[in-house]
Amino acid sequence: MQVVVGRIGRPHGLRGEVSVEVRTDDPERRLAPGLTLQTDPAVAGPLTIVTGRVHSGRLLLTFEGVGDRTGAEGLRGVLLLAEIDPDERPEDPEEFFDHQLVGLLVSTVAGEPVGEVTEMLHLPGQDVLVLRRPDGREALVPFVTEIVPGVDLVGGRLVIDPPPGLLDENP
Repeated sequence: MQVVVGRIGRPHGLRGEVSVEVRTDDPERRLAPGLTLQTDPAVAGPLTIVTGRVHSGRLLLTFEGVGDRTGAEGLRGVLLLAEIDPDERPEDPEEFFDHQLVGLLVSTVAGEPVGEVTEMLHLPGQDVLVLRRPDGREALVPFVTEIVPGVDLVGGRLVIDPPPGLLDENP
């Protein structure tokens, strides 16, 4: 199974180095030199990591065959995908892979059905669940413990405690 482990950002310097928005809790293993990653869109890859370093709190990578700023600019926005065992779980029991959450049925703490998780968004500073409501509308729910107090992967459900207005019928 493939999971997103990073998103290529802007070039850094003139020799093909790019910044990477890390989307894995284990970048030392998932984004290490020598690894070859698939990409989304697929036409951008596969990409083999040549070097990696942290500079001013950002991960910078170079890829085989990308030796200048123009080549690096062409990779901006590309998602980096790693192959993982579908049964693999993050070490922290409070963390989840996106694919584990997509498809879970969602209800409130009072037991009211809310919908189904269709996607996980990784916005700057905030992870957000995208829910498909029973009426077909979408709802966005911040993925924080105060709002999402329970995730039951075995039972296939997720419990939310939405603040007033989060799931209002009016857009």
